[in-house]
Amino acid sequence: MNKSAQGSSDLVVPANFVRAVRESGYLNISTALAELVDNSLQASATSIIITIDRAKSDALPEITIEDDGVGMSRAELETCLRFGGSTRFDARNSFGRFGMGLPAASLSQARRVEVTSWQNHGDEHQVTLDIDTVTEIGHGELTARRIGESGSVSGCRVRWLQCDRIEYRRLAWLERALHKDLGRMYRRYLWEGIELTINQSPVAAVDPMLLDTMVEGATAHLAFEPLQYELESKDGATSPVTVRFAMLPVHRWHHLDNARKRHAGIVGRGGVSILRAGREITNGWHLMGSKRKENYDDWWRCEIEFTPDLDEQFGITINKQGIRPSVLLREALEPELESIARLLNSRVRQAFEEVKFQTATEKSCRIATSADPDLPVIISRGHSGAIQYQIEPDALPMEAMFHSRLDQRTLNLKLNTDHPLFEALYQPLQSIESEAASELRTSIELLLLSFARSAEQLKQAGHDLDSLLQSWSRTCGRMLKKS
Repeated sequence: MNKSAQGSSDLVVPANFVRAVRESGYLNISTALAELVDNSLQASATSIIITIDRAKSDALPEITIEDDGVGMSRAELETCLRFGGSTRFDARNSFGRFGMGLPAASLSQARRVEVTSWQNHGDEHQVTLDIDTVTEIGHGELTARRIGESGSVSGCRVRWLQCDRIEYRRLAWLERALHKDLGRMYRRYLWEGIELTINQSPVAAVDPMLLDTMVEGATAHLAFEPLQYELESKDGATSPVTVRFAMLPVHRWHHLDNARKRHAGIVGRGGVSILRAGREITNGWHLMGSKRKENYDDWWRCEIEFTPDLDEQFGITINKQGIRPSVLLREALEPELESIARLLNSRVRQAFEEVKFQTATEKSCRIATSADPDLPVIISRGHSGAIQYQIEPDALPMEAMFHSRLDQRTLNLKLNTDHPLFEALYQPLQSIESEAASELRTSIELLLLSFARSAEQLKQAGHDLDSLLQSWSRTCGRMLKKS
């Protein structure tokens, strides 16, 4: 067989294949670099050091990632840059599956990649894959060569040279983006003590759920106990899918300016975080059925976690940065998750209505508080002094127009949002933005606060006004219904 005929029978044309791999679909440098971090974690590394630099000010960036993992034998090193050359092909116990991550991710960002590894204080050996060399002679330098003595027990070092796909004009911007993205992707591992640094700066965990993020003295909280689903895996067994929902504290964080909200992750990080083997592989709007994302949906979060043996159900791509849910997965999760999403959206709406309500009542409460020192003293639990006032909406029994309680020198007045008086008089005033409407609303609130305070004063004198209030509420409600 002549050379031309032999070449035409090859399954892959190396030069063209390598060029095609450069377009393998990594969303950005963070997702490509994550493939290398995955490899380090799978090699039991506890310290991962990323270095970004330029040889000269006008040169292309160079990126190095070094770990203290178990390293690779010479035989393993010589296969690590072969596409599909993994010794763990289709394994389901950790990150990798196909042996495509290291070479594909590297060539998507750089024209040349060098992989160096060492074990048992032995010598360092290195393999190299260079796009230009493959284009010229049809193959890379995949035979390991000794380059020197190692300085530690074991480990691995990957260098990306001639990084011509990096979009950031300034390396400081790139560092900032990597801190945010890798901190989010590997938050579970950073919490467990894995050390990950970028140019000697530790990467901090970024939790989109905000359960441990303290802002203004408050954090998010779980909306429900975690939900657990069992799905069938490829081998016929079942594996769990765990779903958690978190609610952000609207009452504590609503007043923050947009810059502070964005910096804290309150806005701009909402939606669903999908974790595979504890590592986030995608985030966005997933498995929510027909519900579309709204601004209110920034104020609750969802986290879905699964193990690699459910890869077929989640439709995991080779580069592990997206999902294509199976029909079975969607049927199992979407109806309930969509229902919960709508419920949490409704809760957020209600919380903002309450915030709006309380903000609008500040004027009348402030007026009542300033007038209190001139009114008869009410003693409660042995304490006297000026009373503070607070008004808030609540769902009370239908016959009650409102309910008041004096607690620790604060008179709390709860207005029944289901009473006809609220719908007929108070609610319309909330929707009218005019000075006259505002003044009328303040007058009504002062009328109700003065009634509540007078009732507390008469209670001190031994009078029972509960029956009078109930009778008044019922009578008023019936009259309004007739109107």
